[in-house]
Amino acid sequence: MKMLINVPETVVADALRGMAAAHPELAVDVENRVIVRRDAPVAGKVGLVSGGGSGHEPLHGGFVGPGMLSAACPGEVFTSPVPDQMVRAAAAVDSGAGVLFVVKNYTGDVLNFDMAAELAEDEGIQVAKVLVDDDVAVTDSLYTAGRRGTGATLFVEKIAGAAAEEGQPLERVEALARQVNENSRSFGVALTAVTTPAKGSPTFDLPAGELELGIGIHGEPGRERRPMMTSGEIAEAAVGAILEDLTPRNPVLVLVNGMGATPLLELYGFNAEVQRVLGERGVPVARTLVGNYVTSLDMAGASVTLCQVDEETLRLWDAPVKTPGLRWGM
Repeated sequence: MKMLINVPETVVADALRGMAAAHPELAVDVENRVIVRRDAPVAGKVGLVSGGGSGHEPLHGGFVGPGMLSAACPGEVFTSPVPDQMVRAAAAVDSGAGVLFVVKNYTGDVLNFDMAAELAEDEGIQVAKVLVDDDVAVTDSLYTAGRRGTGATLFVEKIAGAAAEEGQPLERVEALARQVNENSRSFGVALTAVTTPAKGSPTFDLPAGELELGIGIHGEPGRERRPMMTSGEIAEAAVGAILEDLTPRNPVLVLVNGMGATPLLELYGFNAEVQRVLGERGVPVARTLVGNYVTSLDMAGASVTLCQVDEETLRLWDAPVKTPGLRWGM
């Protein structure tokens, strides 16, 4: 496999050095692997900290900035960051208003963020935690007990980040984050396997004429393999699986997310089919976001995330944001 890297052992550090050079508005600590908005801590503002394995860019480091995360902790590829990173990030962004940890439901992330919360509280930092578990494809996987955390992480970080930017208190920011997670569901599909730098070859076998329905963002198995389907058929399967688990009473946010190797030409075409299925099911759409936001290195495929919104959460979604991976209104 050909990759634009030096050696697998330095791929994360090299990426962080490049991020620092491209984004002077961020303070990127390459050695300790913490990315912080340069103006942190902001007086009176709740700090938002998230993190996870590298390989899902722009999640999470690309979502650090005004209106979203205060800091992010990148781990090795597909590997949780360690508690020391999280405590360092919490200390860097805490203004005295408390810190919210946004945690995807993967076992390593959950354990390490739990430990970090205890250590941070020992240092006098008030910490709340929200677990994101939106993937309806499987109940348990190679990496999780319960549902996996995927595309809804973006919705949680954006909406909670906007609330924090307004100066809302920790209890309210946490409650909004939980509300967004509870109102979100996701489903993904893989057209090709993922290749990690350390392995240098596909991490699982997916024959050329098949796809995997319900794939995880680390390449965890989904619900089933099928012969290749059309974009419309995939949209019907993905949206159908979500709506079996979520019955929206209000309009929804739609995220059509690329897994890393699917071009926008295909993603926009897939979005047209997703919108068609939602229209046929009578689900009104408030906003739509299409692109690569929660990726899986070089995997070809896509995921769909729906989030039911009310007037307040839609207002917070529309609020200004300025990060490397998401920006509008500024």
